[in-house]
Amino acid sequence: MPLTSLPNLLTLSRILAIPVVIATFYVDGDYARWFGCALFAAAGFTDWLDGHMARRWEQQSELGRFLDPIADKLLVSATLLMLTATGRLAGLVVMPALVILCREILVSGLREYLAGLSVGVPVSRLAKWKTTIQMIAIGFLIVGDAGPSTIPVVWIGETLLWVAAILTIVTGYDYLRASLSHLTRPRRPPSSAHSLSREA
Repeated sequence: MPLTSLPNLLTLSRILAIPVVIATFYVDGDYARWFGCALFAAAGFTDWLDGHMARRWEQQSELGRFLDPIADKLLVSATLLMLTATGRLAGLVVMPALVILCREILVSGLREYLAGLSVGVPVSRLAKWKTTIQMIAIGFLIVGDAGPSTIPVVWIGETLLWVAAILTIVTGYDYLRASLSHLTRPRRPPSSAHSLSREA
């Protein structure tokens, strides 16, 4: 499937939105926070939309499978780092963000290794819930103090981020457990012909 297919373009738009979301952290005023939240939410929505369209229109491709998780991880990681750098995430609340980032690295490593063995790791329903809660939490944290005074926006964002971190640990363990049989399986020794070619 070409890069210009609509699902792939939606995935690319998610990557292109990242610098703009980051730029809103350097602009003063409540409007910048709300704009950053809206853009982050729109980018998060394309995560569901591009997969839905690819399946419905039968436009699934290896390029899409490659780009989609990268776009998600870049968006989440960059935003969490900016929230921490600007002090909107501080103290113990940095811990769930750290857990989420570490899990993303772990799962990415597992997926890359298993891909070399031609083994796929399906996304569980709980992992999808984790992603949804995580995105909502980050959206609340982007708005932060710019939210309505009658709603504890920061508290809601921090609480949801802790919930996402707990689900992150659970789903990360599930991925690791599902991968252990492949990780501990002995590799087949290279053939004699292959060994000779290497020695030559």
